[in-house]
Amino acid sequence: MKNVYIIGHRQPDTDSVASVIGYAEFLNLREPGRYLPAVCGPLNAETRYALAELRVDPPLFVESVEPCVGDIPAFYTQRAPAGMPTIDVAAMMDEYEVRNIPIVDDEERLVGLVSEHGLARAYVTPKLEEPLTIGPIPRETLARILDARICNEGPMTIHGRVYIVIDALHVALSRLAATDVAIVGDNEPTQLALLSAGIAVLVVAEGAPVGERVLEAARKNGAAVFSTPLDAFSVGRMMHLSLPAGKVVATDVPVIRLDDTLAVAKKMVTDSKYRTACVVDEKGVLLGMISRNTFLDDVQKQVILLDHNEYAQAVEGVESAEILEVIDHHRLGAITTLKPVRFQNEPLGSTSTIITRKFMDSGTTPSPGTAGMLLAGILSDTLVLKMSTTTPEDIAAVAYLEQVTGMDAGIFGTDLIQHGMDLERTPMHQLLAQDVKRYTLFGKEVVIAQVMTASRMYAQEHGTMIQAELEKLRREHGVDLYMVLFTDIIANHSDLFAAGDHVILNALGYESQPVGLPGVMSRKKDFLPVFGGRLRDL
Repeated sequence: MKNVYIIGHRQPDTDSVASVIGYAEFLNLREPGRYLPAVCGPLNAETRYALAELRVDPPLFVESVEPCVGDIPAFYTQRAPAGMPTIDVAAMMDEYEVRNIPIVDDEERLVGLVSEHGLARAYVTPKLEEPLTIGPIPRETLARILDARICNEGPMTIHGRVYIVIDALHVALSRLAATDVAIVGDNEPTQLALLSAGIAVLVVAEGAPVGERVLEAARKNGAAVFSTPLDAFSVGRMMHLSLPAGKVVATDVPVIRLDDTLAVAKKMVTDSKYRTACVVDEKGVLLGMISRNTFLDDVQKQVILLDHNEYAQAVEGVESAEILEVIDHHRLGAITTLKPVRFQNEPLGSTSTIITRKFMDSGTTPSPGTAGMLLAGILSDTLVLKMSTTTPEDIAAVAYLEQVTGMDAGIFGTDLIQHGMDLERTPMHQLLAQDVKRYTLFGKEVVIAQVMTASRMYAQEHGTMIQAELEKLRREHGVDLYMVLFTDIIANHSDLFAAGDHVILNALGYESQPVGLPGVMSRKKDFLPVFGGRLRDL
């Protein structure tokens, strides 16, 4: 089941956070665990207070919804242990119709890759100076590879040089060591001489008989005896192919992690000579492998956008995500989708009101913590139901949530707003950038910030600093106008500061600042329509 991220705008306020928590809980009633509440920016002091007071976990932080490796529905999961004989690795390639097999250690950590190309180089490239060797390989595994019958067990693991003894027995005897393997035919005296020399394994080729004297000598010396129908040359070739995969592994395979973007992964696969990449976790444990075929199907994160409907305010990477639904209470923005989506936009005081009504209309009750957050979202966006954007639906939703939580909205709302007004301890740059909306209006790029206060004193005492910081932010964001409303919720009054071209400011009537705006409480309903009209008439 694919997860769906329910996420608000880049400057999450309490309404944005509360609504994603509430809607995730509502949708998870039908499909438990599928919907994840998320934010894409830092939480402000007010929201942190609400979460702590209500003992609600903060939403998941999601920096971007650009598709990443973790969104790929399935990996190639084939793998082989480092001790597996390469002939078995090659058989796996044939069975699963792949050209590469990742090799892992005993703890499933990636060691490297065995590829068709690597196998060819390992076995075709001449290495005349190197003797034929085998192992370490389990005794039963070697018997299987040689299609051999174990006549005497001997050592459990075989690891040593391999000699084909046909002529010049005395030469072979002078070279053999206690860990070595000798391949012989139907020659009992030679077989006995080799066993007496103390070898580890005697392989009798071409189905030749193994006599009782040979078996007795093998038991006495602790040697293994194999009888195989293969000829001596074939036995040597099969032993050569039984090298552990760890000895022919390539370590230059591209390695990616679940949080790497698909764009990065695709480039690594394309640039790799193996045309593949291995996916590992933070401990290096192999999760799977991807190839060029992995990218044939579209891979997207699924998202539901709340409390905004503009790309400029949306999480990074939203253009590449699959938007399933949009719920908002602001003006219409400029989000376009390739498929039809559910879109709900209502002229209410908060998005949390819309989510609360979904619980009310369905006859389901939110959990106490979620109900408290929805209450906080409404009270925050309506300034405890004092703003001009407040509707009867907002008031009804607050009354319903008071019943669910047993809280007094007036007391809780006042505490909430006061905890959000941490002005003196907040750096000016952060203060002017934490609650912002960006708009494209009549050919102009405009940012409007809003700071809630309990009096006009802060704006009057810090006017010069505010104007200087606004100009820095305007240049930093590359916009035509960067403005801030310092809104006194007690006096129902806002003071406006603006940075921009002096000609534009003069034409708007904003040259002398701060601009007093009695009765202006809502950025969206009270200020934006009037400001937009002035900007249009320039």
